[in-house]
Amino acid sequence: MSEERLTREGQLNAARERLHTLVERYIQAEEEVRALEEGFFRVVIFGSARIGSGDNAYQMVYNIAHALAERGIDVVTGGGPGLMEAANSAVTDVRERQSRSYGLPIEIPSLKEPANRHLDIKSSHTRFSSRLDEFMRLSNAVIVAPGGIGTMLELLYVWQLLQVNLSNDRPVILLGKEIWQGLLDWMRDVLLSHRYISAKDFRWITLVDTEQEAIGLIEVAHQHFLQMQRAHVLEERELDTAVTSDVLMAAEPGEEES
Repeated sequence: MSEERLTREGQLNAARERLHTLVERYIQAEEEVRALEEGFFRVVIFGSARIGSGDNAYQMVYNIAHALAERGIDVVTGGGPGLMEAANSAVTDVRERQSRSYGLPIEIPSLKEPANRHLDIKSSHTRFSSRLDEFMRLSNAVIVAPGGIGTMLELLYVWQLLQVNLSNDRPVILLGKEIWQGLLDWMRDVLLSHRYISAKDFRWITLVDTEQEAIGLIEVAHQHFLQMQRAHVLEERELDTAVTSDVLMAAEPGEEES
């Protein structure tokens, strides 16, 4: 074996060792952060950065986030413009609030998506993967408002982790039948019929059409969370599963179950 090859392999092994050490430190730090963040109910709201204040979806997201903040529920978004700003500004508009407005902006030069100014807590990311993981770590429930590819990525990432049991259960509420009904129909007609997915993969998903429905379902989840937390009867994973079940039971007949 050539001296050059041996030198390169030695450098590669050293680099792998440094990476392994960094990953171990990252995992330890993440566990410490998770422990400090426990005990607060948070809802992540995904949605388009392209939707302005004149759109009905903007006002709907604002009203939902405002209602959640009035109930002491933290709201987490991507921290950017559009529907993210609608949600974050709604939280900061609540007087004498206990809730917090979280933003996880992505700093990518080609995207040019500045963070909005309504954030109590800002956690910037340069990689979508780390940002998505923080969304999952922070949230107890998910609302998916109208959006494009970025919103789809967020929805499917959450869904994938739930499907393979790499994340605690949480309710996923799709806001707007006009936007999301077609996707669910296609998944059932094509993916389910070909057995690429199973019927139980829909069990976390609830489709709603009004802000009142979304607020009501989150309220059910929040109250159950508080009751179980006070009772100290369930571990975190069991608590999230129980909350999700409560939300699905509270959904109106005929809504997307699963």
